[in-house]
Amino acid sequence: MRWSHLSAPAGDDSLPDRAVPAAPPLPLALPGATVRTFDTPGFAGMTFYEIRAKSLINKVPGASRVPFEWTINPYRGCSHACSYCLSGDTPILLADGSTRPLSQVQVGDAVLGTMGAGPHRRYVPTTVLDHWTTSKPAFRVTLADGTRLVSSGDHRFLTDRGWRHVSPAEPGLPALAVGDRLSGVGGFADAPKESPDYRTGYLCGLVRGDAGAPAGARESDAWIRADSYLEDIPMHVALRWPELPSGSWYRGFLAGAFGATGYTDRLAVVFTSRDQGFLDRITDALTHLGLPSRRPPHPQLGEVYSVEVARDLWAALRFRHLTGVSGAPLDAAGVGVRSEPQLTVADIEDLGLTLPLYDITTGTGDFIADGVVSHNCFARNTHTYLDLDAGHDFDSKVVVKVNAGELVRRELAAPKWSGAPIAMGTNVDVYQRAEGRYRLMPPILTALRDFANPFSILTKGTLILRDLELLRQAATVTDVSLSMSIGFVDERMWRAVESGTPSPRRRLDAVARLTDAGFSVGVLMAPILPGLTDSDESIEETVAAIAAAGAASVSPLVLHLRPGAREWYAAWLTREHPELAPRYRELFRAGSYAPQSFQKEIGARVRMAARRHGLHRAAMGEARTAGANGAPATAYGVTGTTIREAEPQQLTLL
Repeated sequence: MRWSHLSAPAGDDSLPDRAVPAAPPLPLALPGATVRTFDTPGFAGMTFYEIRAKSLINKVPGASRVPFEWTINPYRGCSHACSYCLSGDTPILLADGSTRPLSQVQVGDAVLGTMGAGPHRRYVPTTVLDHWTTSKPAFRVTLADGTRLVSSGDHRFLTDRGWRHVSPAEPGLPALAVGDRLSGVGGFADAPKESPDYRTGYLCGLVRGDAGAPAGARESDAWIRADSYLEDIPMHVALRWPELPSGSWYRGFLAGAFGATGYTDRLAVVFTSRDQGFLDRITDALTHLGLPSRRPPHPQLGEVYSVEVARDLWAALRFRHLTGVSGAPLDAAGVGVRSEPQLTVADIEDLGLTLPLYDITTGTGDFIADGVVSHNCFARNTHTYLDLDAGHDFDSKVVVKVNAGELVRRELAAPKWSGAPIAMGTNVDVYQRAEGRYRLMPPILTALRDFANPFSILTKGTLILRDLELLRQAATVTDVSLSMSIGFVDERMWRAVESGTPSPRRRLDAVARLTDAGFSVGVLMAPILPGLTDSDESIEETVAAIAAAGAASVSPLVLHLRPGAREWYAAWLTREHPELAPRYRELFRAGSYAPQSFQKEIGARVRMAARRHGLHRAAMGEARTAGANGAPATAYGVTGTTIREAEPQQLTLL
């Protein structure tokens, strides 16, 4: 199997005679992995798969566009990201107007989402890209109309104040509050129960409405449905007008009447008939169910009269859900999203329970949950090579190579190992939150120090400061390159795209501490987001902060969108900044990278800002080597004092 070399058989203590080429690690089904979960809040809903790997030093494929040959990745998957999830029985609005419990939604289903910015959003059909379940502490949100939504604290709803977390675990994130008004159409009506009254009403509406129809029309699905009802209800009973119709009878009557004479026109539901008395009954039934309707003043051609349900998304959905009609196409594309008083938050309650919760990823990044606009998690392909899904698995299922320290020591001692520089943090951050528990880096750094093997670390994690003494020791015997990734200092942008990582300010503090310890720290100013963090003001503010932290160099890198990351980012962009979508389509129409001309323009602007702040600017795609012993070093495209242009490399936003 393509990943078999990454897991050592039980009891196998043999030493590989060489480092093996980089390849995807094991799937979770591989026997021998130890599965662990932790009760601490920081790891709620996460699963760690502890394996004993065969190899740790991996060779980068020759076709890769990165300026290094060897890597170490003690983790696969990332614990930086959050979960957004709802109770499995929450009804989700499908694109055809029907609903389905969230637990039963499937990848490929067409659902209704939204596009736009702020209050100016419109409904659009979208596709479910991923679906998963987890267990999280549960909260219940109650609205003024009585709608109750059970979700995790991380879950976000769209309000009149923007996206709000139900009960965010991290300080500073926008939180939902009593009095906030959610956006959407309001709670969905329950589907009708096929009681005797409903069935009798259905037969009455169908037979009376279909009285003048040709015989061939009676082969329709509506009549097939009626045949099963006629087994228990005599026709003469079905044709009576009841003196005091029940709500169930009205629901069935409208469903039958629609099957006989109804059709849809975008949001409108229309009934036609030459029998005005029959249409009067339809109007009465609609009124009884609280559905507004109108009678056009003039009949259609051939003296055909009509009744129309109000051309409104709420009315269109309520009619479908109350009556249980099928075969009534809904076209809600382009309809504006509204925020109504009945969607005001009346209560937010911590249930004190950990419940199984579900989430989906859609093309628009949101969906309609029991009538309100609901945020979803993003999907990335960075985990698919693990034989795991691209969304939740990346965030919640982390493969941990628990024998990393002993394994790297053995590989460094192998006769065939050349002592080449090793890059860390270029795929998954080695200083992600999980490292605080597993502590894989100290034995790795100790082995690299003992064998005087040059290495580099690129991270967004301030946990690197824990290993400062080991880094100092290694720098006395070999070349150590330390780089911090800081693409921007805008706190709002950080919360939007990197909220699972330490804040930019904390990363800048880490740069300052590493610099004070004697390291020449490079900052990879990445990713620079076109239209969001590439303005003169953003570049100036970020470069100024990097210089003030004592960084030795700054290396700009424009956002690079590989498949997987491309879909993740596109979903976020079209939801939060749809006005930028045309620009991104133009910039990335040729593939994963922005045009060279655009990258060079950004590089020139960063270089000018760096000069203004007395900061040496490294080349595009390069992070400067930081050898504390003063010896020439080679890493990330730098050799001694010679700076060369390096191929762009992908950095995760997480």
